[in-house]
Amino acid sequence: MEKNNYRLVCRDRVLDLTGSPVIMGILNTTPDSFYDGGRFSNEEDSNRIDCTVAKALAMEKDGAGIIDIGGESTRPGAERVDTDEELRRTIPVIRELRNRSDIMISIDTYKARVAEEALQAGAQIVNDISGFRFDPDIGKVCQEYQATAVLMHTTARPEHLQWSHRTSDATETPIMNRIMKELGTIMNNAEKQGVDNIILDPGFGFGKSVADNYELLKSLDRLHALERPLLAGVSRKSFLGKVIQDDDSGTVPPPDKRLTATIAANTAALLNGANILRVHDVREAFETVAIAVSIKNGARRSEPDP
Repeated sequence: MEKNNYRLVCRDRVLDLTGSPVIMGILNTTPDSFYDGGRFSNEEDSNRIDCTVAKALAMEKDGAGIIDIGGESTRPGAERVDTDEELRRTIPVIRELRNRSDIMISIDTYKARVAEEALQAGAQIVNDISGFRFDPDIGKVCQEYQATAVLMHTTARPEHLQWSHRTSDATETPIMNRIMKELGTIMNNAEKQGVDNIILDPGFGFGKSVADNYELLKSLDRLHALERPLLAGVSRKSFLGKVIQDDDSGTVPPPDKRLTATIAANTAALLNGANILRVHDVREAFETVAIAVSIKNGARRSEPDP
């Protein structure tokens, strides 16, 4: 593994992913995100900003090293949000959080203008679900501001996806081979635009069948062949609910009932090579990281357990 690629320049900061995994806390400012959408959307702007920043500060206290702020839902089937509305939702929050904390901030967007204004407001990372494919100018923005880019694998725009809709065809390329090839292409395209500080996200739940997601989780470490740190975003996703559904009723538990499943999936991701966990539940993820690191390294104690 090329460790130099795991120390990332994020504008004025360095994100060191050569050691313990980092937690990225999800901070949605949208009314329609699949889990926590609408939590603050009915507040007046000043109250909304205060409430949202307070949540970010709580996540920092619980162990988050990065706050990922998004103003457009990327759940499958979500409708697009225009640029001005996305800016209204996110930029004041970024400014206020930067005024109150030096925590690393990521902007979750695929729009170049939103990325640029977020970086100007104090963000250091651009988290693009399209891997620079939806807006051709976003790579130029990352290069100009020396931002780290999270590049995700997906098969289509969110409005054209459905939850774990894809079915596997026995004649198609195996899922890991396909993701490896397509992430390699995405990464090479970013490097051609002068973006060298890259995190790869295989895109759990985005245009993948339930079986695909579990194969990806099991074989995640294969993606380290691309010599870039890996982000795993499994938090409360549908493919977890499909497995823990009630067999008698066929009811899939809603996102707020998927915490235990998320912890299990996050543990698997960490043991299989994830460098960043993108999560809704930071304290639980912080404890998960501690246990997973101890499993991988072997807990070193000066005395035997009682």
